[in-house]
Amino acid sequence: MFITGALVLMLLLFATGLPIFLSFLTLNLIGLYILSGSFKGVLLVVNSMYDTGGSLSLAAIPLFILLGEILFRSSAVNVMFDAVDGLVGAVRSRLYIVSVVLSTIFGALSGSAMAVAAMMGASLLPEMEKRGYQRNLSIGTILGGSSLAPIIPPSVMAVVLGILASVSISSLLVAGIVPGILLALAFFTYVIIRVKINPKLAPPLNETSTLPWSQRSRLVLKAIPFLAIIVAILGLIISGIATPTEAAALGCVVAAVVCSLFATLRLNTLIEALRSTAWTTCMIMIIMVCSVSFSQVLNMSGVTVSLVKAVTALEWSPVVMFILLMALGFVLCMFIDQIAVMILLVPLYKPIIMALGFEPIWFWAIFLINMSIGNITPPFGYTLFALQGVARHTTIQEMYRAAIPFITLYLLMMGVLALLPGLVMWLPSKM
Repeated sequence: MFITGALVLMLLLFATGLPIFLSFLTLNLIGLYILSGSFKGVLLVVNSMYDTGGSLSLAAIPLFILLGEILFRSSAVNVMFDAVDGLVGAVRSRLYIVSVVLSTIFGALSGSAMAVAAMMGASLLPEMEKRGYQRNLSIGTILGGSSLAPIIPPSVMAVVLGILASVSISSLLVAGIVPGILLALAFFTYVIIRVKINPKLAPPLNETSTLPWSQRSRLVLKAIPFLAIIVAILGLIISGIATPTEAAALGCVVAAVVCSLFATLRLNTLIEALRSTAWTTCMIMIIMVCSVSFSQVLNMSGVTVSLVKAVTALEWSPVVMFILLMALGFVLCMFIDQIAVMILLVPLYKPIIMALGFEPIWFWAIFLINMSIGNITPPFGYTLFALQGVARHTTIQEMYRAAIPFITLYLLMMGVLALLPGLVMWLPSKM
């Protein structure tokens, strides 16, 4: 009864347009009052917020955001575009492939699906339409590729989820590498097959210019320093030499140096990156500190213990329970922000997955993919809105239709990862 009331109240608070952190803070205070009969327990909320805000693990969040801001605000994006475009060469579905590859790379560089979608929609989408690529599939490749941003490290969402779920952030970050690459390959294969079946989806090869290999090599060499930043960060984390926070700090320093030497990073650009990082970090941090106390209120109410008892009493198979747990997150992401869904579900799911005997890293890595689909799932996918904002004369209905095939691919790949847990756990096991 308590959890039902809490969920209803939370949805009502969200519906009023109240910011997420204020919704959780209000819910916490009301819950404490109901449980204790007064607001004396407010000190518990304050102490919880202070302890959470002072956690060293949270330092990785602003550092990963700053890394993406530095790379995005310099001309590193243009260098990567030229390298991928030149490397693909004369292929019938060339710009579809470029779209998928760039979205994957930029997602890894920035960690923000909305930022990647907005950038690709403003730069690549008009060029694809001008060259005769089908609009619907063009939009779909951008939506599908950009939604890989929270999955492929460095990922702010993975850090947030790792803290909420009390699992190794390093392992969770690394666990996203193989699934992210497999999803990108699935999108790549899908567009190739679609164009093979219906060649009208892409312009003829004679409309595509091919650069000589010498020029392609030069473009790729220019891009290597920027890719080396991501490889270095992941290498430090996988090898255990550095924590995610230390690796992110080193990545920011190296990115600033590389972008100053090989791109157009200037002092005013760096100041803009720092300002944007501070704003984004404040929003995430204030949501985090308000959310952790929510899980404490749930523990005080006895909901978590009752929920575990109820789930184990059902005696349903782990497969059915896994599907139900993922389905609930998927449905909620259609209407609520992903971070809000994680804050809501993770405290409830933690004791359940322990009772069911699921491997935590495996479960939360797939759960992160599930949350990422929410970026492009109708009716309230934020990446859909971000892309529509820069794509002229595109209706939201067109966005929905373009997203459906890629949502299907995401769901299919989640099924594969669920059946073959070794794909998720292989790299974390090497750490």
